[in-house]
Amino acid sequence: MVASSELPCAPDTGDYVSVGRYPFVLCLAVPGDLDKVVGLVREAADWLGSRRIDQWQKPWPDRAGHRERILNDLFKGKTWLVRDGKTTAATITIDPDEPLDAEERPVWPAEENRRAVLYVRRVIVSRRYARLGLGAALLDWAADVAKRDHGAELIRIDVRTTNVKLHAYYEGQRFTRCPDPQELGDYPSQALFQRRVDVPGSEFTKLFITEEGHGAEVISLCRHQP
Repeated sequence: MVASSELPCAPDTGDYVSVGRYPFVLCLAVPGDLDKVVGLVREAADWLGSRRIDQWQKPWPDRAGHRERILNDLFKGKTWLVRDGKTTAATITIDPDEPLDAEERPVWPAEENRRAVLYVRRVIVSRRYARLGLGAALLDWAADVAKRDHGAELIRIDVRTTNVKLHAYYEGQRFTRCPDPQELGDYPSQALFQRRVDVPGSEFTKLFITEEGHGAEVISLCRHQP
């Protein structure tokens, strides 16, 4: 595992132009953003714990392994951050590769892996930005990326098995529950959901502005205005 002080890539601290009433900018995260992503996970864990929900109360597979999984996604360019100026408001990770458990076994059953798919994970919105529709907008953006860049039919996410309120959230975003995996032991997210990329999941629109900046594509999101 690489210590954060040894990371070769510095996080983007540039200022961004506001768009609309809710000026959010979605940008590719870099390894130097590790502490920002971990901070969002910890904030979410604290909030969930206060509501007696066990998600993220015990890092999986352990604290070091959890941090390393986040770092690997950052190195591979799979994680994105939503910024409000210099504040990190949310994060999402998208991945064309299927998720694996600690024993390197596919989480999704083999019979479910015959179509082009983009996998989504670690969708987290800071509590400061809750109820603005950022999570729904990120899922819509992931569906757009899946269709446009990967030719995928579906986006998928494996959700904490015990977090039934989160299951209901994804069903509200037009995801459907799939058969549970078998023999994954202590893998904590065995509730499988998927959504077709051509099915809208929210009433929020996305304004895409592509700029050349720090070697990354910058995408601005704004809330739909009536």
